[in-house]
Amino acid sequence: MKHIAVLGAGTMGHGIAQVAAGAFPSVSLYDLGQEEVDAGLARIRQNLDKGVDRGKVTTEERERCLSALKGTTSLADAVSRADLVIEAAPEIMDLKRRIFSEVARHAPSDALFASNTSSLSVTEIAASLPRPDRFIGLHFFNPVHIMALVEVVRAEQTSEETLSLALAFAEAIGKEAVVVRDSPGFASSRLGIALGLEAIRMVEENVASPHDIDKAMELGYRHLMGPLRLTDLVGLDVRLGIAEYLHETLGSEAFRPPDLLRQMVAAGRLGKKSGRGFYEWPID
Repeated sequence: MKHIAVLGAGTMGHGIAQVAAGAFPSVSLYDLGQEEVDAGLARIRQNLDKGVDRGKVTTEERERCLSALKGTTSLADAVSRADLVIEAAPEIMDLKRRIFSEVARHAPSDALFASNTSSLSVTEIAASLPRPDRFIGLHFFNPVHIMALVEVVRAEQTSEETLSLALAFAEAIGKEAVVVRDSPGFASSRLGIALGLEAIRMVEENVASPHDIDKAMELGYRHLMGPLRLTDLVGLDVRLGIAEYLHETLGSEAFRPPDLLRQMVAAGRLGKKSGRGFYEWPID
């Protein structure tokens, strides 16, 4: 692989583009508007500058990464030479299918397509594509440039070659891969959402404060981040959407969204991106 295209310059997309640019010579970062593209590129530079300040990234690595990146608002320009196209759009099935339908008209016929979906059916997204065997899920974790895991989700149509190439890509960008079969929520979201929703119910019931619930998991179970702080980081609206999808598809009460979660989303308390969720952001 030489050219990677990332569709969506938001929370996940800019991070995916950053790690790809650290390993490949050409990365296109696409979004609908120039403002979104510029914001994504600025966040990448900020991440790299912080890495340099902390001694995690050399100045040469930063400049090489930035030189590999190109922002664009033209989908055709982003994917026309792509060996791998990674979509990082909102968790809406119809939107993702529309995006890939358009991508298929402009990308090379042998290009790999991947979705960063955290819960939607990869098999369903692939079904409408001319080469469903070239489709796979690549579920990254936020913040992408720090988190080591990528969940490789194999659709029913995914070929062995596609799986091998996806695993090689994960290795090239320095990630540890786990392979899961396409199933609602995969492995990580299904377990993570269940824990996060139960933590929200505990807040509802005044079992403990968000800080103490998180502290219990961090110190007692060695979680790097508690479930409520993680919910703030991911976005309460994103968590709500995934919970609704899993509750509908799996039929388990474990995934029924708590009333508190719905109320907070309705009030615009979405977590870090809105400045307030279970915590006030930035957290000192």
